[in-house]
Amino acid sequence: MGQQQLFVKMAMHAWDVHIRRTNKLLDELSDEDLLQEIAPGKNRAFYLLGHLTAVHDGMLPILDLGERQYPQLDEAFIKNPDRAVTALPNAGDLREWWRNINSQLSVHFSNMQPAEWFEKHSLISVEDFENEPHRNKLSVLINRTNHLSYHLGQLVLLKK
Repeated sequence: MGQQQLFVKMAMHAWDVHIRRTNKLLDELSDEDLLQEIAPGKNRAFYLLGHLTAVHDGMLPILDLGERQYPQLDEAFIKNPDRAVTALPNAGDLREWWRNINSQLSVHFSNMQPAEWFEKHSLISVEDFENEPHRNKLSVLINRTNHLSYHLGQLVLLKK
């Protein structure tokens, strides 16, 4: 196994583990649980689910895998803090979109060759990438895995 393949396998394993853990936790939480704040005065779990769904949806164009499926989530879950937007999807739709976007990413990821992960992503210019080749698609996956891990740690606080 070459180094690129090994690095990709390690990063994909971490991603898959965190997606499974998040799915398991979300299955244990009721829609009512999602309306609870993580801590007094902090985000609700519902907001975190919407935020993570929007961020993962944004990975499609960043990794050159296609167009976003749920850009309507940005206003409520990326551009604004929790409770700033009143027109929100219901919990069932958010759960479905979460599962759908991660399923799509899984299919795309399984079709990518190791070398593709070391190519530039869409948010970096060719010039900047030449100077900073570590800012590649694999770095996006690692960053998003860390982001998911952070919010999963918050969501675990709701577990009974």
